[in-house]
Amino acid sequence: MICTFYSHDFGFDKIVNIAEGIFPNAKINTGKEGESDVLELDIKGGLFSPSSHIRIQYRQKENPSWKFEPGDNSAITNNLRGLYGFVTKLPCANDNLKNLFLQKIATLNSEFSLSQKGNAKGIDGLIKKLASEFDAVVFAQPRTSISQAKAQHFLNSDLKLILDQEGNSQVDTLQVSIKSAYFDASQSNLTQDQQDRKAQNIELIKAAGIKVNTHLPCIESEADTTLRTPKEIAQRVCVLTITNLVAFNSITGEAAASYLQRDNLWEFVTPAEREFLANPTEEKKMYETWKCEDIWTLLWAINKVDELPFPNDLCQLKLVPVGNYPTRDFDNLNDFIASVTDTRPKAEILNANDLYYRLNWACVDARIKGEEITTVQPGVVYERQYALNWLIRYMDQDWDDVSCDT
Repeated sequence: MICTFYSHDFGFDKIVNIAEGIFPNAKINTGKEGESDVLELDIKGGLFSPSSHIRIQYRQKENPSWKFEPGDNSAITNNLRGLYGFVTKLPCANDNLKNLFLQKIATLNSEFSLSQKGNAKGIDGLIKKLASEFDAVVFAQPRTSISQAKAQHFLNSDLKLILDQEGNSQVDTLQVSIKSAYFDASQSNLTQDQQDRKAQNIELIKAAGIKVNTHLPCIESEADTTLRTPKEIAQRVCVLTITNLVAFNSITGEAAASYLQRDNLWEFVTPAEREFLANPTEEKKMYETWKCEDIWTLLWAINKVDELPFPNDLCQLKLVPVGNYPTRDFDNLNDFIASVTDTRPKAEILNANDLYYRLNWACVDARIKGEEITTVQPGVVYERQYALNWLIRYMDQDWDDVSCDT
């Protein structure tokens, strides 16, 4: 395989027409393979050139959109979610570029792979035409005629490097376009709770003297949101509080693992957390200390703390009321889990999620422009949005893969 194209646009017939234009004398066959459409081109060789074969395998979302729709667990959507998670973990010095790249991935509706046997003259022209016409993101393999890196990497519609696995890029920005019909349809069906939530939070942010982007869409409605269960949240709190002890040098990683295994919670420790406990470097500890904000947010969601204060200062976990903190007030973590029986109302959690979504946009906008934002703590905003996105099952992402789109 040479590459895979990902696009907000779609249309197998469009691919066929482009291929016919590039290879007018090729023998073309189309067919189905499972859920995919397949295009086969047999290109006859000349006196000094052998014949070659090109294969394109295509699939698209059943219901095209501009975002990952809740409840869409189709094979292509799950693959795109995986792609999103993969890119989230890639290093990138340009925050704006990476943010745009993730936004573009969320808009994708189709994917198609291209492979060849032999060396078809004109293959580069076909790739360039497909990338341009579909405004595609191209996942390229190394050592091909279009490669821009030594390992797998992503190219834009001009076949310039967006990002490789080492964080390199050849561009500073990325165009993200969506068909207005998809966005307008979703926004025309907004529920009253979505509209009220957005309006109230915009006024709150304005009152704090923080820049507002009124064009940011509404988050999901109450009807379309399923919160994590009280037990899930309590289990996550327990894991976070134990790893937090390691971050602040209260216990060793080995002791933390022992506690979690003793209380049968090891299965809820994520791969990234297991890696941290196995090798808690000073750099990793510094990163983990920020999880205090996630802990506070989750404790708020299960009614263990009374409020989620405005994010202008760091939380103080020592202020959690007596009897409400797992590693301080319970001999066994499962006793804490058993004490959690409900969550705050869905509307209250969504109100907070919408607020932090908009606040994080302001923080990212300031960072991109090299401006300082002093009204809120950007790190606090990010971690709280992270926890809230997990709470509302944003894109059904696991804890390690939660994204904070703006």
